[in-house]
Amino acid sequence: MLRWRLLLGTLFIAAIAGCCWADFRLEATTGVPGLGLLPVLVVFVALATSEVLGLAAAAGVYPATWAAQAGALLIALSSWAAPLGDGLARLSATVGAADGGGASAGSEWTLLATGLAVILVLVAEMARYRAPGGATAAVATSVFAVVYVGVLMALAVQLRMHWGLAALASMLIVVKVSDIGAYTVGRLIGRHKMSPIISPGKTLEGAAGAIVFACLASWLTSLVMAGEGGAPGGAIGWIVYGALIAAAGMVGDLAESLLKRDVGRKDSSAWLPGFGGVLDMVDSVLLAAPVAYACWRFGLVGR
Repeated sequence: MLRWRLLLGTLFIAAIAGCCWADFRLEATTGVPGLGLLPVLVVFVALATSEVLGLAAAAGVYPATWAAQAGALLIALSSWAAPLGDGLARLSATVGAADGGGASAGSEWTLLATGLAVILVLVAEMARYRAPGGATAAVATSVFAVVYVGVLMALAVQLRMHWGLAALASMLIVVKVSDIGAYTVGRLIGRHKMSPIISPGKTLEGAAGAIVFACLASWLTSLVMAGEGGAPGGAIGWIVYGALIAAAGMVGDLAESLLKRDVGRKDSSAWLPGFGGVLDMVDSVLLAAPVAYACWRFGLVGR
């Protein structure tokens, strides 16, 4: 098991590094940010949505899979609407059109995509309706899936769009270092259960370790970003950022544990030996994304 974790972890890191390099090169060529990360996003959204629906199926709820998948992808991809529109406007030399409107424009496209995804889910369930029973649960499950995966992943994408790779990297680094801190401290000195029913393995000592590790990682990340010409911020702001991201990540981990515990599952799927499923890998990132977005948007960091 450990061998698989090390092998797959190395492959994932290499793949993400390659996508980041491709993203940098493509932005320099096309002027559109995030294109190099697009394949990773599509794969992660598709698989994570499928795993959410799989957990629902274990509870006896079977929504229209294609509608939930399409809706989640539509929302996640909506982040590219504004920059692609700007690129087309520049190519056609349309006067006054090449202004995506910054973060607010990206949010508007995501909101529109969310509305369209809900419509799609409702139409899909109406098309297959035959008799009373199950439709309400199916609609609720699909809407939850497209929001939980699509909207939250879109916010992670918009970190990249509006504040660059450094902003997205800062969140991912803090989340993963927080996970390491929780695991390390919890294994060494963990005694008091944080949520004994939902996730018996998590401890209050581990949570404290997660926050300390995250604050340190966030502060060190800010120093590296400042040295590379990235957006700086006050040390206190970055430490608070680390604590907030760590807390959100732990809630995200517990939230997915709630879903799995409710249907008697240990992992969201079994296709990644040593890791579980994609949802097991990104659960903390999903809930950290809106918190990170708010921190950057309102100037706690990156001023």
